[in-house]
Formats: sequence, structure tokens, C-alpha cells
Amino acid sequence: MKWQVQQAKARFSEMVERAIKDGPQTITRHGKPVAVLVRAEDFDRPSKGRRSFKEILMSGPDIDLKIVRSREKARKVDL
Repeated sequence: MKWQVQQAKARFSEMVERAIKDGPQTITRHGKPVAVLVRAEDFDRPSKGRRSFKEILMSGPDIDLKIVRSREKARKVDL
């Protein structure tokens, strides 16, 4: 269900009950979603099947990357 910000403030207890019974409740401002109220259990639950950013990077190809830095002096920059 979608709630306007002023409705969410005025009927917060009802919104919490609906989040518990019916699932996430979307809060809108000027017709655009700005927040979602979810049960604490759903918020704390780790995402199923999602890998962390570190896991994604570590699963990349195992290559021997050799980076060579230029020995030239840095150029002067006018400020």
C-alpha cells in the first residue's frame, strides 16, 4: 500500500500493523516513493542469493596484473 507522508504520520500505528500483516508499506511525497516501512525481521534478514561487493570482486578472473609507473617527472600545473 502507498501512504502520503501526512497520512503516514497521522496513521502510523495502522501503517505498522499493515507492514506486519501485509508486507512493505511505501511512503510517498508529491506522488514519488521516498521511504518504505518493513518488518524488522525482513530488514535484518540477509538478502538471499546476493553476493557482497567483496565476493564479486574476488570472483573475477585470476590474472597476473603488472602495472608499470611512468618515470617521467610530473608536469607543472598553473593555479
